[in-house]
Formats: sequence, C-alpha cells, structure tokens
Amino acid sequence: MVHLKKKFNKNLVISCDGGAASGKTTGAKLISKKYNLKFLSSGLLYRYASYLLLKIKPKNKIFFLKKKFKNLNYRKLNNINLHSPKISEYSAIIAKNRDIRKILKKYQIKFSKKFKNCCIEGRDISTKILPNSDLKFFFICNINTAALRRFKELKKTSKNIKLKDVKRALRMRNTLDKQRKISPLLKHRNSIIVNSQKLNKKQMVEKMSKHIDEVINN
Repeated sequence: MVHLKKKFNKNLVISCDGGAASGKTTGAKLISKKYNLKFLSSGLLYRYASYLLLKIKPKNKIFFLKKKFKNLNYRKLNNINLHSPKISEYSAIIAKNRDIRKILKKYQIKFSKKFKNCCIEGRDISTKILPNSDLKFFFICNINTAALRRFKELKKTSKNIKLKDVKRALRMRNTLDKQRKISPLLKHRNSIIVNSQKLNKKQMVEKMSKHIDEVINN
C-alpha cells in the first residue's frame, strides 16, 4: 500500500465517471484501497435518496432529503440493499431534479473537503462536483457486458431477477443520464478512458495506477 503522507506533499483527489455498471465503482474502490483514499459513490447517494422516497413517501421531498443528508453517515448505506431495477429507474428520475441534485452535491463537496485524500465516483464528478480533481477517469463498457455484470450482482439477493429486466433498466438509466439537461453524463476533456470490458481487475488497477503514480511522483 502506498502511504500518501510520506510520498505526496499535498492532497490527492480523484474523480471517476461513467454509465451504469461501467466498472467505475469497482475501479474507484480498488484504487481507493491501494492508495488509502476515502471512497464515495454518488450513485449510492441517489439510490439511498430513491430508497427513502419510495419507502417513506414524504409530502415535501426536498425538506425531507435535506434533513436526511445533513448528517448522513455514509458507511451505513452499505448495510442496505439499494440495488434493484425499481430503485435504479427511480434514481434516474430524481437525478433530473435540480433541488435534489443540489442537496447531494453539497454532501459530496463536503465529503471531499473533510477527507482531502479521496476518490468519488459517479456521472458528473469530473464535470460538476470536482472539476479541479487531480485525476479524472471515465469508464466505458458495452450494454451486454454491463447488464450481465449487474445481473450477477443482483442475483445474490434477488433470486427472481431476469437479465432482460436488468438490461432494460440499465439502458433506461444511461439514456436518461445522458439526455437530462441538468448535469448530464459527459466525459470531461481531461478524463482518461478506462474500458472495463477489455480489462480485468488487475489490468484496470495497473492502468489507473500508472497515471496516479505520475501525479504522486511529480
């Protein structure tokens, strides 16, 4: 493991973007572990917001979410099953809401300031949340590989899940993310492309590490 305090004389902030099941979460987690970075998935935040809204059905969604995200303990989200086609579809819908995006953006920026060595992954991290991040990665993967990847993940907790439903949900999510007017899914001009379809985990880490080490050593 690289100890940044010894090898890096300033903060290291990395942003990872890409479509649904493109491999960005896996890549971001792996390099976060290797370089001792605090990890945050913005997609998990949207899923949690969707989960709460679907479950509680509050009258005032914005006031409700402001209260829930004010002092949110991010680690507790790992204990909730937030990966389902229903939550995925609703996440794409609320992602178009400007006020909800403001709430989650505020949380993400606050996270990056609190944990100065961090890696945040999502769809607009490089373009809107952390445009000044030290390194920007953009993950790509074809829909068939992405759907199969997500299907295997969901199958662990949802035995009746169907691959065609997963593929439909992913296609809908990516289309909505790319076409929404507010913070659409875009590749930043300085982003390094990571094709997760052609790389295994080891190769992915090696590719990302090469660029990270260059930043650290310079």
